[in-house]
Amino acid sequence: MDLTLLTGFGNEAPYVNSLLENFKPRLLEMRKFALENRVLLLWSPGGIAIDIALAGLPFEETAVAASSPFEFAEGISLRTCRAEDLIVMKAFADRDRDWADVKGIVTRQKGWINWNYILQQLEPLCIAKENPGIMKKLRSMKNQE
Repeated sequence: MDLTLLTGFGNEAPYVNSLLENFKPRLLEMRKFALENRVLLLWSPGGIAIDIALAGLPFEETAVAASSPFEFAEGISLRTCRAEDLIVMKAFADRDRDWADVKGIVTRQKGWINWNYILQQLEPLCIAKENPGIMKKLRSMKNQE
């Protein structure tokens, strides 16, 4: 399960501490790892892996603000991000499993994706990460759509 928690910058520790009091960490020294890498890796009580991104970038603020509730079952809803924002987040993570997720999103949302928005949001993130290969990979996927 992938979640985003809008913590800002410099305010992460109280959130991390609280979550570590209530969930089992997936790594030793999870608190240190989370604060250095801005991701908290936990186990749910049912054994489901939970990845919590500690968000603070303007793009992440925009994605959270644009999220909307999705009712998974009667009385059970979560805020979910737009497909475009999820593509940006997954592409930026640049892991094999994330690219598989991007491909699935592109397939399901074919014809409905706002590629201009995605490329506009992702490019400055890739520049900051010094990884232009992400943009190349995503443009290739776009061209195959």
